[in-house]
Amino acid sequence: MARLIDHLNALHDGYVAAVNTAVADDDLDRAHRLAAEYDADAIRMIAEHEGRTDLLPIRRPHTADSGLRTLIRRLATGYAA
Repeated sequence: MARLIDHLNALHDGYVAAVNTAVADDDLDRAHRLAAEYDADAIRMIAEHEGRTDLLPIRRPHTADSGLRTLIRRLATGYAA
């Protein structure tokens, strides 16, 4: 049985590839949507693994950024310059 971290790493890798494609296509809106989907999918995966789906949906503060969101924000800033 695979560990949670292995599933999360695979999920992350898939989203990184999709975000990179969106950025290469100069579609930052899609990249932002993908980052939001990653956050939701990762949280759901963790909740299911821990048997705590009763806590879903978890609302993240607007100030919290995942690694993907930080990358997109940096890229967007670079494009705007």
